[in-house]
Amino acid sequence: MSKSISLRGQMAAMSAPSVIFTVGMIAFPFFYTIWLSFQTMSATGTIRYTGAANYVRMVSDDQFWNGLTITAALYFLSLVMQLICGTALALLLFRAKKLPGIVRSLFISPFMMPPVVAGMMWLVILDPSLGAANYILTSFGLPPSEWLASPGFVVPTLALIDTWQWTPYVALIVLGGLQSLPPSVYEAAEIDGASKFKTLYRITLPLLLPTLVTAAVLRSVDLLRFFDLIYITTQGGPANASSTLNIYGFRTGFEFFQLGYASALMVTLSVIVFGAVLVLNRLRTAVAW
Repeated sequence: MSKSISLRGQMAAMSAPSVIFTVGMIAFPFFYTIWLSFQTMSATGTIRYTGAANYVRMVSDDQFWNGLTITAALYFLSLVMQLICGTALALLLFRAKKLPGIVRSLFISPFMMPPVVAGMMWLVILDPSLGAANYILTSFGLPPSEWLASPGFVVPTLALIDTWQWTPYVALIVLGGLQSLPPSVYEAAEIDGASKFKTLYRITLPLLLPTLVTAAVLRSVDLLRFFDLIYITTQGGPANASSTLNIYGFRTGFEFFQLGYASALMVTLSVIVFGAVLVLNRLRTAVAW
């Protein structure tokens, strides 16, 4: 017994430096950002405590509300499309069990691509003059689109690009959920003469609900922090039509050097992410079977 306790103590002592380092690397930037959100930095680099002035400014800032609206629109649009397309792709992969491995790999390859590479690739595809997207549209007699250059189309276009990249990730999660469903339920449905549509609607989707909520939680963290793809493709344009809170905070801090206000924006975004994950976790607990 004493040897076991001694061994645990030695293991704890050996792992303590790495644990302290990891906690410090996470905790220090977080608490420093909170502290900085209550400060104002001048052009000369002088930091002055201003209390909640940055948060008061945020309430009356039209660009903040614009960024919050765009963040919410991208979040809901992308999440809904990814859950629908991911579930459909998972069902396809689950039923097509004889599909060659290389084809399955191609289906799930987009989410393994770095966002910078994906953004540059789609910039070429969606180029208004030379891109393949407009060439395909005009081939079918449809008018070309400005895609990322249009204030009305830029948010749906970004949502489609993100959906293309991350649908396979959702599909892998849903595929794991499909493989864990009890076969006896489907055998009973087959004996009762249930059609494939009724089986999907009445059995598969309700049983997959906890898995779908788990996928929504994992994607919510990234979608609410949407940055890299937007910065590569539009940098928040045209005319701030794709300027999410993350983009607005980045530009405020590193282009206009208002680090205190940018920190307040990022703290607010962190609270939103935490709140969304908390709500979805509660929902996952409620629908668990």
